[in-house]
Amino acid sequence: MDIIQEVEAILGYGDTCNHCLGRFFGKRSFGLTNEERGRALRVAHELAANEPHHEPDPESCWICGGELSRTEEWAKRVVEAVDGIEFETFLIGTKVPPLVAESEEMVWSDLSLRDPEPMKAEMNREVGKVVSALSGKTADLKKPDVVAILDLGESTVEVQVNPVFFVGRYLKYERGIPQTHWDCRACRGAGCEKCNFTGKQYADSVEELIGRPAIEAFSAANAVLHGAGREDIDARMLGSGRPFVMEIEEPRKRSVDLAALEEEINREAAGRVAVHLEGWADRKKVQSLKSDKAHKKYRILVEIDGSVTPDEFRAALDQLKGVTIRQRTPNRVSHRRADKVRERQVLDIECTGSVDGRYWVEVVGEAGLYIKELVSGDNGRTQPSLAQILGRTASVVSLDVVLVKTANEYGE
Repeated sequence: MDIIQEVEAILGYGDTCNHCLGRFFGKRSFGLTNEERGRALRVAHELAANEPHHEPDPESCWICGGELSRTEEWAKRVVEAVDGIEFETFLIGTKVPPLVAESEEMVWSDLSLRDPEPMKAEMNREVGKVVSALSGKTADLKKPDVVAILDLGESTVEVQVNPVFFVGRYLKYERGIPQTHWDCRACRGAGCEKCNFTGKQYADSVEELIGRPAIEAFSAANAVLHGAGREDIDARMLGSGRPFVMEIEEPRKRSVDLAALEEEINREAAGRVAVHLEGWADRKKVQSLKSDKAHKKYRILVEIDGSVTPDEFRAALDQLKGVTIRQRTPNRVSHRRADKVRERQVLDIECTGSVDGRYWVEVVGEAGLYIKELVSGDNGRTQPSLAQILGRTASVVSLDVVLVKTANEYGE
């Protein structure tokens, strides 16, 4: 079947607009719109059949119902929908009614067409051209700031604002603050007497202390903190801080001064949390942060049940240095983590002093090493442990994270 015969067969299905006729051959030739391609094919068919020229009514098209002749209207609706949202790049997406998709696919299959273009592809491209002309913004297929979804069946435009990411390090000076927001265990966030109807297990979190000023600055819906690991709620995060990426969801502003935002976060956190913002990031940075297992250095105060001389204590620590520790999921977190045995190495451990019969210890461990259990043994769930080596009960009185470095920073 040659191309003229294919055109005749297509027109035999019913009234077909030039856009849709051209789309059935959309991947043939270049430099033409589908409407131009369709008109040329219609004229060629009419010449071959010696028929008078007939310009179709787009509204009577049995496939698109005239939608492809209304791209300017759709573009204006997109521009209205994104009004008030700061963006530089955009992408158009289209939801085509199932009947339309089935109709064009039936023709492709019946006639074994080799070069058709789907209706949604033409809508995306042609509406995108007009939106770009009206707004002065640029279409971006890979990383658009906003995505406008045209729902042809519902005749609506849905705008999805893609998140903004920035990277930095945070310090936590106050114990009792979790890294991220926790819903109340009793009501699961609904609000009850137990949580004073806040829906929260804890009044504040690092995520919220950083996120609240960020949400305001970006006029955003929410802020989600992605940290390089996490410290216990009763541990401080000191030293150079913990690396994090903050994901700002549905921002209406994007060009925010990070230096000013850093200052505002630190002012509002009032010495409880502090940040140093290093720059902009993207989704890949979040994935990298999560996959790159960081080593941590801890400073802990250890209490021993009974007298232990400094020499005995240091000798016990030496037996842990460089050793691989087998740790079954600690009792204290077993309600929210899988019960399994993990192997983690103690990279370095040393005593740095003592106070009131207690010992200051600095530990460098692989990511995931449970420090409190390394000391206490957790009733035999961690082996070896300081308590096991000393033959006495041992516990951590206080714990601070003083350094977080990725494996790459360690030269691994």
